[in-house]
Amino acid sequence: MSYDDFITELNTAGLSVRRFAHLMGMQPNSISNNKKKGEIPDHLAVIASLLAEMSNHGIDFSPIFVRLEPSRKMPRGGSKPGKFAGDPQRLLELGK
Repeated sequence: MSYDDFITELNTAGLSVRRFAHLMGMQPNSISNNKKKGEIPDHLAVIASLLAEMSNHGIDFSPIFVRLEPSRKMPRGGSKPGKFAGDPQRLLELGK
């Protein structure tokens, strides 16, 4: 699906990219970065199309997301302080 068609589906569902990303537990940039490619990944395209279709039929999809409670993903490269890529950082001791 093209990125423009994806945006049309989101608009039909009454969603912004930011809101869709929040429902999916994603960062908005992870979705909007697909604009450069011109296409959206198939799994996101299917979800957006299903949400648009539900909206067209007057079906409220928000209870589904409340029930599923998608977990928020950390931004790429994000980790806890003092860790790099999941490994603890150690002090680098340089000899004199």
